[in-house]
Amino acid sequence: MLFKRSETGGTKDGDTVVAMLAAALRRDISFGALLPDQKLKIEALRQRYGGSNHSMRESLRLLSAEGLVEATAQRGFRVTSATQEDLRDICLVRGEVEKIALGLAIAQGDTAWEGRVVAAHHALGKAERAVAGAPDDLTALEWDEACRAFSHALISGCGSPRLMDLHRKFFDQSRRFRLALLREGRLDFAGRAARRDGLLQAVLDRQQDRAIALLDADIAADFGLGTVGKVGAGDATAGPGPG
Repeated sequence: MLFKRSETGGTKDGDTVVAMLAAALRRDISFGALLPDQKLKIEALRQRYGGSNHSMRESLRLLSAEGLVEATAQRGFRVTSATQEDLRDICLVRGEVEKIALGLAIAQGDTAWEGRVVAAHHALGKAERAVAGAPDDLTALEWDEACRAFSHALISGCGSPRLMDLHRKFFDQSRRFRLALLREGRLDFAGRAARRDGLLQAVLDRQQDRAIALLDADIAADFGLGTVGKVGAGDATAGPGPG
C-alpha cells in the first residue's frame, strides 16, 4: 500500500461535530477506505467515526449535496459510484466551469488576484515535490489541499460566487480520482510542473486562450484522461506562446 496512516488529531474543516464527521468521511471516500457504491449504514458509521445518529445523518446529507454520497428514500445512503462514465462526466463539468471562470478572471482580475495565483503556484510546487518523495496520507492530503488552493486562486478573480461554489463541488468530486492516481504511482510530476509553469505565465501575460488550453489539459490529467477539449499533447507542456 502506497500510503501510510499518519497520526493526526482534529480537523481543519470546522468545529462542529457534523463538520468533523463529514471531513472524516470525505477523507476516507477520497482515499478509497469507503468504496464506490458501498452502503453507508448509520449505526455502523457511528460506531466507526463517533457522533450521534442525527449528526451522522446530517454529515451524510452534507456529503450528498457535494456529490460524494447518494441518498435514496428506500435504500438509505451509499458512496457515489466511480465508473469510467462518472469520471468523464465529472471531468467534463469541472472543466467547463473552471474554463469559464478562468476566462472571466483573466479579463477582470487585478494585481491582488495575480499575487494569489503566484503564491498558490509556489506552495503547490513545494507540496508536489514533497508528495513525490514521501507519499504518506498526511503528505498526500497536504498536496491535495495545495492543488485545491491553486485551482481556487486561478479563478478567484472571476467575480462569480456561484461559479466558485460549483468549482468547489466538482473539485471535491475529483479528489478520489486524483488521489488514486497518486496512490498507484501514475502521476507525471514533471509534466504537471511544466503545465502549471506555462499556465502561470499565460495568466500573468493575460493570454486567455493559451491559459484555458493549459487548464483544460491539467484538469484532464487530474483524472488520468486525455485533454477535455482540443489541446494537443504538445500544448500541454510547452512554454508560453504568443498572445
